[in-house]
Amino acid sequence: MKLTKKPTAAQQTSDYRSGLEARIAETLLEKGVNFEYEERVINYVKPQKNARYKPDFVLPNGIIIEVKGRFLTADRQKHLLVKQQFPELDIRFVFSRSKERISKQSKTTYAMWCEKNGFKFADENIPDEWLTE
Repeated sequence: MKLTKKPTAAQQTSDYRSGLEARIAETLLEKGVNFEYEERVINYVKPQKNARYKPDFVLPNGIIIEVKGRFLTADRQKHLLVKQQFPELDIRFVFSRSKERISKQSKTTYAMWCEKNGFKFADENIPDEWLTE
């Protein structure tokens, strides 16, 4: 939005993210300086950040077991990245309740998330067949 006149009180509260931004805009206008406010988008890539993942259990057959009560967004993101970078790993989840929704706003359950993303899962215990694969 190009501004050419002094911002009104309404603009100070609705067009800017803070009172300081509104005051800066007002100062620029008082000095006769035209400007753009949040019109440009600059795309950038966040630098790669090294992270570590410590599996809960690793069975003798190589199956990795993650035990989860709550399955938070950060956990889900981590496991998608690990799966993407190490597709040879067989990571499986044991939930206290796989029918729990990933958030109050979502209809997706932990089980649905696993199915969508190709992870095997179980409730409460490690299935015997996982132990003998």
